[in-house]
Amino acid sequence: MSYHIWLSSLALSSFYLAFLNCIIVIYKAHNKAPKDSRDWTSKESPRLQFQTLPLIFLLSRFSTLPVSQRRGEPGLIVALGGRLFGVCWSAVMHLVRENLFIGNIGDAASVLEDGSGEVTHVLSVLSSASISFFSEWRSNLVIPVKEIKKVYAGGDDEGDENYDGRKSCLSPDKIVYSLEYAGKDLKFVRMAVPIRDTESENLLDYLEPCLDFIKKSRQEGCILVHCFAGVSRSAAIITAYLMQSEQLSQEDALESLKQSCEFVSPNDGFLEQLKMFEDMGFKVDRDSRIYKKFRVKVLGDAFNRGEKIDISKFAADPGLATDVSSEVTPSRTGESQHSKVYRCKKCRRIVALLENVVDHIPGEGESSFSWHKRKGGNPFQKQDEACSSIFIEPLRWMMAVEEGALEGKLSCIHCDARLGYFNWSGIQCSCGSWITPGFQLQKGRIDVCKV
Repeated sequence: MSYHIWLSSLALSSFYLAFLNCIIVIYKAHNKAPKDSRDWTSKESPRLQFQTLPLIFLLSRFSTLPVSQRRGEPGLIVALGGRLFGVCWSAVMHLVRENLFIGNIGDAASVLEDGSGEVTHVLSVLSSASISFFSEWRSNLVIPVKEIKKVYAGGDDEGDENYDGRKSCLSPDKIVYSLEYAGKDLKFVRMAVPIRDTESENLLDYLEPCLDFIKKSRQEGCILVHCFAGVSRSAAIITAYLMQSEQLSQEDALESLKQSCEFVSPNDGFLEQLKMFEDMGFKVDRDSRIYKKFRVKVLGDAFNRGEKIDISKFAADPGLATDVSSEVTPSRTGESQHSKVYRCKKCRRIVALLENVVDHIPGEGESSFSWHKRKGGNPFQKQDEACSSIFIEPLRWMMAVEEGALEGKLSCIHCDARLGYFNWSGIQCSCGSWITPGFQLQKGRIDVCKV
């Protein structure tokens, strides 16, 4: 008898160790594999496929319940398969609000391929706006589509009158979204937004069309918002929607979403941008200092990836009368927003406006330097010590910046007097802070005047 007990214990221990081995193998591959391409049963990974077959088989046994019984509760198949590894994709849409669901690519494929008695609209937030992404994910899946329009950041004849991407960080040839009829009998309206699930990805510039589409879709029917795993991108979009529609803080909106779908977890970069969205009054205000600082950072990230920065993404030249007049707008008090202008000390040409200034925290050093390449700040320096320079966003008079140099002098475009310095990798202010990227005007070479 004891021999049989010992044998049973050995068998259970062996199975347990094999199970743990499967988890470890999947976890390691999950970290190495590129996002949006983690098909664990791919023929390109025979060793992984062989070692994970027992785990996949066990998890698949828990996916036999009807969708109606699994909705709103992740269950073991999602908690182990989807939440941790993304092994098995099954329809487990979660109802967030009336006529609003969150899900993953498997949910969207099921809706578009087989139809749905509830969903009428689909918002796809994947790394590609093309419907071919579904076929790349599952080779035997073909979803018919009929294009309605594509909207680019630079604008075109088919553009969205409610969305102006020219002030955004997006390059003019970047697709903001595509709109199409899709799925069985082309009865679904699908908006596709190309967003990657990385902390450096620009989420803010895609929020407006996404939130408008969700609002309109809920009025006309029911919408499924999905990304690849249903964890980060779709969660960030819906969190922003709850923030705007219910006037909730970022923390409260995310907590509310977790009550419907507990495993959602937007990446840190998205959470940071959602906080900016809250600080801007639940909208993307491209004239605010918050957004301008964000735009400078995004342009710096793009430059350091080797991308060419389009001059259209530089702020208008305040020294041109037409640009200044178009930029000046009355504030709530009836006064001009431009309380200060900065002029070249030699020729008196306007080189910057107060709204072009990028704020920084004095003496913070490394925390103001996003790449952490150097340590900044002097511990013996007073925090309130005045900075000897101001830092501004890139402007269209900066010819050396337009030419694509990494660093160089900033000279007045009228008299060629030296005004300061720029460096896409960052500049240390006299207060000790690193500003990245840095476009510096030295206070000794400019005059501050009131408008």
